[in-house]
Amino acid sequence: MNIAYLVNQYPAPSVSFIRREISGVEEAGIRVSRYSIRSSAAGLVDPADKAEALKTQIVLDIGLLSLFGYFIGTAFQRPAAWLTCFRNMLRLSAASDQSLLHHLAYMAEACVLLNWFRRDGIAHVHVHFGTNPSAVAMLCHILGGPTYSFTVHGPEEFDKPVSLSLSAKIERARFVVGVSNFGRSQLYRWCSHKHWDKIHIVHCGLDKSFLEYDSPVSIPAQAKFVCVARLSEQKGHLLLLEAIKRLANSGHTFKVVLVGDGYLRSELEALIAKWKLEDFVELIGWASGSTVREKMLESRALVLPSFAEGLPVVIMESLALKRPVISTCIAGIPELLGNNACGWLITAGSVEALTEAMTQAIHLPIDALEAMGRSGAERVAKDHSAAIEAQKLVKLFQSTLERSNIIESSQKPSTATVNFATEAAE
Repeated sequence: MNIAYLVNQYPAPSVSFIRREISGVEEAGIRVSRYSIRSSAAGLVDPADKAEALKTQIVLDIGLLSLFGYFIGTAFQRPAAWLTCFRNMLRLSAASDQSLLHHLAYMAEACVLLNWFRRDGIAHVHVHFGTNPSAVAMLCHILGGPTYSFTVHGPEEFDKPVSLSLSAKIERARFVVGVSNFGRSQLYRWCSHKHWDKIHIVHCGLDKSFLEYDSPVSIPAQAKFVCVARLSEQKGHLLLLEAIKRLANSGHTFKVVLVGDGYLRSELEALIAKWKLEDFVELIGWASGSTVREKMLESRALVLPSFAEGLPVVIMESLALKRPVISTCIAGIPELLGNNACGWLITAGSVEALTEAMTQAIHLPIDALEAMGRSGAERVAKDHSAAIEAQKLVKLFQSTLERSNIIESSQKPSTATVNFATEAAE
């Protein structure tokens, strides 16, 4: 069985959970070929991601001329399927806030992958994210390519379900995955009830390096926090800086380490300088998995005051390392933090709630913080093992391929039919 994984940009620092998932699927005996629409090799810092990049085929690396060649070549090779695909591409474009040119590119990418998948013997394609890569997989399937499934993480898919034609993608997919109960409920909203049975929950998971990490490092007496996230408005960094300013002005001694990078970096740096927070904030950019683990272990708690999420893997990582979490009561996060037994679940957008939670974490006794950490580690081990979650996907892949084989067999003419036709011809 040869399965393809398709992602818009893979590998990347923010999608290490996909690497873990692929590893779990391969350990189950399924061969996985990696494909990415665009490259992210220049921004990789983790050795595991760099190794994964060597295994990944990049569609846009072939160049515009070759992309156009595949687009036109497929039109000559498969004219009927190409026209059907073209009409569906126009429907996607009409619903979208992206231009027609973008969608022509998606169809050209689908033409490339149609040929690559046939060359590589791909039986099924699994896509991460319900954005452009799922559109490419759907168009490729319409052209005559393999069946597809996709995992929806949020929040973008839930913010723009009509623009992303989420209903059409679900309808044509063999199955769809949500990463939380919340995610599944949102998928239910955007498809007919007759498709609900194809929607499943497969959690993002952690590997043994986290789940079996028996930390000898106690929670430090020094009040240090870590925030691991892409630097963007939706992650709540600007609100976090406001809380840091309030805590600093109140005389608290503490430090917050920001791990991550993004377009908001220059604005954050300007505010840190303006509010004179240099002694309270350290911004280190993207870091390797080992460095992220180190920063988590040095902290009293992970803080992630997001406004929009799916279910952040960094929360799982922090809890697995027995570090409490301060995060917002949105999307799938309450499914992990629950009744505040392993951290603080706060109101999104409230600097007062964030400041209060950080104040409590600064002053709470170490043994109370460690009890929170142990509770979190138990939850993650139960529901977020990459190996266990990968087994759920493997069963879905196997069921999909069995169904495909049954359909193909039913469509083949029987021997009796062929003989009858031969006899009639004679």
